[in-house]
Amino acid sequence: MSTTVVLSAQGLVKRFGGIVATSQVNLDLHQGARHALIGPNGAGKTTLINLLTGVLEPSEGRILLDDQVITHLAPHQRVRRGMVRTFQINQLFDSLTPLETLALTVSQHQGLGARWWQALGHNMQVTDRCQQLLEQFHLAEVMGQPTHQLAYGKRRLLEIAIALACEPRVLLLDEPVAGVPAGEREELLQTVANLPQEVSVLLIEHDMDLVFSFARRVTVLVNGAVLTEGDPDVIAADPQVKAVYLGDGGPGESDEQVALGIGAVQ
Repeated sequence: MSTTVVLSAQGLVKRFGGIVATSQVNLDLHQGARHALIGPNGAGKTTLINLLTGVLEPSEGRILLDDQVITHLAPHQRVRRGMVRTFQINQLFDSLTPLETLALTVSQHQGLGARWWQALGHNMQVTDRCQQLLEQFHLAEVMGQPTHQLAYGKRRLLEIAIALACEPRVLLLDEPVAGVPAGEREELLQTVANLPQEVSVLLIEHDMDLVFSFARRVTVLVNGAVLTEGDPDVIAADPQVKAVYLGDGGPGESDEQVALGIGAVQ
């Protein structure tokens, strides 16, 4: 992995009244990274991602993208600079087809704006890029179907394809397999694993199978603060991490506990 840091969170704090949702978080995402952010429910993962992407402004701290301070930039300005996210809940145009959705995204990214319908038929650069994305994300066979008719796994694939259409340098994946039926997960897992190596990825995920198959580095967030960070095998064996998931899991055995080798509390 490159030593070049493309995205850096430095001393991030977010307060909501008297509640500290994010507490002095430091996180560096390196060029080409496959970095996972994990933690129990309520750990502050979503708040941190909202800070990184500009949905929320930090109470303290700063955010740098390619060594440029972006702490107070709007979300769309961060997208233009190369940082794109997907959402835990799909943000899609239900009435458009995957082809139309990607044509719109690619056209806007290339500065064609409202001329996207014309570009779909007349601009070979747009057409070729759409075809490439449809094949890369296993959407070619459903490219003419309205999005609301797609299987949920295909909708997830389309959302990631939209993000890649923006040609990000940094991609934040917010629980990409959440809600995806078991029969559709393998295609999605393989697609995530095959994302372009030049794109630096921060994955927020509860599915430990995906985390440990994908990530080369893992940050554990607990109560809004970084508990620990390290290689996946180190994190899986860390007694602090095991204690966190034992404490969060209750009497049953969660998927996270199983993946970390933690038995159910009797």
